[in-house]
Amino acid sequence: MAEAHQAVAFQFTVTPDGIDLQLSREVLKHIYLSGVTSWKKRAIRFKNGVLTGVYPASPSSWLIVVIAIMSTMYARIDPSRGMIDRIKTSLPLNFQHHYSSLQCHIAILFATGLWLSFIFLLRYILKALLSYHSWIFESHGKMSFSTKIWLSLVKLLSGRRPLLYSFQASLPRLPVPSIDDTIRRYLESVRPLLDDEQYKQMETVANDFKKDPAPKFQKHLKLKSWWATNYVSDWWEEYIYLRGRDPIMVNSNFYTMDLLYVIPTHRQAARAGNVVHAMLQYRRKLERGELTPLRALGIVPMCSFQYERMFNTTRIPGIETDFVQHLKDRKHLVVYHRGRFFKVWLYYGGRHLWPSELELQFQRILDDKSEPQPGELKLPSLTAGNRVPWARARLKYFTEGINQASLEAIETAAFFLTLDDEAHGYDPENIRSLDLYAKSLLHGKCYDRWFDKSFTLIVYKNGKIGVNTEHSWADSPIIGHMWEYVLATDCFQLGYTAEGHCKGDINKSLASPTKLQWDIPKACQEIIESSYMIAKGIANDVDFHGCLFNEFGKGLIKKCRTSPDAFIQLGLQLAHYRDKGEFCLTYESSMTRMFREGRTETVRSCTCESTAFVRAMEDESTTNEQRLALFKKAADKHQNMYRLAMTGAGIDRHLFCLYIVSKVMGIDSPFLKQVLSEPWRLSTSQTPQQQLNLIDIQKFPKYVGAGGGFGPVADDGYGVSYIIVGENLITFHISSKFSSPETDSFRFGQNIRQAMLDIRALFNLKEKM
Repeated sequence: MAEAHQAVAFQFTVTPDGIDLQLSREVLKHIYLSGVTSWKKRAIRFKNGVLTGVYPASPSSWLIVVIAIMSTMYARIDPSRGMIDRIKTSLPLNFQHHYSSLQCHIAILFATGLWLSFIFLLRYILKALLSYHSWIFESHGKMSFSTKIWLSLVKLLSGRRPLLYSFQASLPRLPVPSIDDTIRRYLESVRPLLDDEQYKQMETVANDFKKDPAPKFQKHLKLKSWWATNYVSDWWEEYIYLRGRDPIMVNSNFYTMDLLYVIPTHRQAARAGNVVHAMLQYRRKLERGELTPLRALGIVPMCSFQYERMFNTTRIPGIETDFVQHLKDRKHLVVYHRGRFFKVWLYYGGRHLWPSELELQFQRILDDKSEPQPGELKLPSLTAGNRVPWARARLKYFTEGINQASLEAIETAAFFLTLDDEAHGYDPENIRSLDLYAKSLLHGKCYDRWFDKSFTLIVYKNGKIGVNTEHSWADSPIIGHMWEYVLATDCFQLGYTAEGHCKGDINKSLASPTKLQWDIPKACQEIIESSYMIAKGIANDVDFHGCLFNEFGKGLIKKCRTSPDAFIQLGLQLAHYRDKGEFCLTYESSMTRMFREGRTETVRSCTCESTAFVRAMEDESTTNEQRLALFKKAADKHQNMYRLAMTGAGIDRHLFCLYIVSKVMGIDSPFLKQVLSEPWRLSTSQTPQQQLNLIDIQKFPKYVGAGGGFGPVADDGYGVSYIIVGENLITFHISSKFSSPETDSFRFGQNIRQAMLDIRALFNLKEKM
């Protein structure tokens, strides 16, 4: 309706005396304020762009350098060692007549060049320092003298008050591991999964590959690493995500839950109003680059590249490959409720709508009793089915008329919002409540989330919320960063009235949301129904279990003098062996964001050390002392592998890129083909907690996040996501498929619980931390 508002600002009628022009002062005022806001936004972005562009120096340092150079010249000292004089003598004679002004300008140019050289030198030194990773491999609580010196230098060169993208130019490139190291680590990772004969065969194939054609592939990969910002990320996005033709619902998208124990308000429209307003505040900080970059140890910066496409982004389907469309300054969102789509404007008079105004808009949608148009109800299921039918339907039925306009409104929206007509959340009285909550966030009804949007915000009728995220543009820590900000802002800054409404006055003069119009022919409705049936089959096959492990948590694990992540991963290995009676290739995701445009790497958690520990736990003749020694050895091995993955010395991304090179060169590699076809029957990931430290869990123990999860990766395997919440809680999100007789998510959850307790018993630590 914003277009309608601006149209009525200029009303005219044709009379015998001419044209009678009528102007609406109120609307003109809002147009003026919108323009002022737009120019302010540009000015702030320009300023922050300059600050980021010259970091770790500052614009004021340029003035200092200019003044210093000018002062030395007046003192008849030449800091340029004759360079300024040589520049003057090389100029034409007519320029040399204006000696004083010319000398001043040349001095400023020299000072600017010196200042820019200084910036590049600082960045080069900082990049060299950030390439040092020995600190990661040092024991917890012990820091070598060289690391202390390194930390001091990094802190000194990092400047003050960095913005989100300040460190991007100083981050090192992801290194390409050597072929020998990758092959050696790969063979080591599969040794516990193969018998002697199988391992000997694999060793032969691997060594043959190492001799030829691996060196050819490696040369091309090295060349790419010198040319591209990151030798993995673009291929990873394209071939792992965008070229996939299977449904992205369940298979790719992931979800994030609300606070576990708390619902700030049970009013659906009010919760949506506060959360959307908090997201708009976050987006404003993000677009201006004003967020503080995430830094390990509070000093070592992480890459912020993935944040750029969080909002105003849609995955557009294609016949052979999809592409990610990212726009700027989107001023609306699209809301789905009971099969209808509504366009809601997010700005009024050049400012964001207040939470109370957003609540009014969302309540208007909830009160709308209109019926969906033919084909509209299940239209989002096109994004849940196979990609090729969706791409063809989009080209055939959504490229002109009202269908094009309505689809464009969805794909250009800041994000997608579903006002769900179900109630979900954690209920202590219902052991399967988290299971239903997770399934609703992951796939819903298969037609009430727009799975192609960068993320879909879901607000349930009881006030509970969650997010479904498309995976190609970023990984879970990025959306988790935004989610933590939103939850903290919602609960501790915006708040609600005693009746549960958003705070603030209600502006009833706002134009109502616009209902999107569709003209969907029967042929397209049949495609929609076909996509829905495919998606429904996938959703019905997903077996989920949410397991709250509160017997102990990080507090007690710290007493074991081991990494909480290693403790849990060994627990998962023990649980899986008890569940299936065998070991399997295990995927654990780690991040490589210490490198520019880094995303993830794989930690192969099933090792010779972990399998030895598990067998000892199942062997009654083994003593607790022997088991404990094997546990510590396995935990140390896991930690070392995790650190190697973080520092660019992983296995799988290197092998993946070698495989892409082999395909491009048209050279068949039996080794790479076998490696890339191996199923991950246990796929795991840890959800980061408290990246921003905006919620004090010690002070507000009920305000803890529930984490998130993803669908099963293998048909006969498990997907496990876990979040270590505070000192006394670990939440597991377990997925599998009903169609597999080998898996049962609830059973696996019970095995995880017992495995964790059995490992704790090795340390004789009974008390709850």
